[in-house]
Amino acid sequence: MNHPTNEGRHDDDAALSDFLASLMDYTPTIPDELVEHYVAKSGFQCPDVRLIRLVAVATQKFITEVATDALQHCKARQTGAVKDKRDKQQKDKRLTLTMDDLSKALREVSGRCLNHLHP
Repeated sequence: MNHPTNEGRHDDDAALSDFLASLMDYTPTIPDELVEHYVAKSGFQCPDVRLIRLVAVATQKFITEVATDALQHCKARQTGAVKDKRDKQQKDKRLTLTMDDLSKALREVSGRCLNHLHP
């Protein structure tokens, strides 16, 4: 089992400090007030705006992954459904996202998140 050296730990601490400091200059898509509301609703009080923004960034990443995966499911489903209707495909290129697409994406992304927590 590899034990981190003091120098390696110092580098990690410095990188974490730099990252947290950069959050002060970053405006996440999800407003601080919304994150603060849900964090407080869960019973956690956090006066540090850096941590609030870290939660916002993690939430934004999660939502982006779900939306991207749902789009892929939607495209795959509609590509398969339109193969018989080539003429209609040329006229109507809009995608229709369904709850099934979203549900599949949520299961996949949640599974990946859990795999990172419990390898």
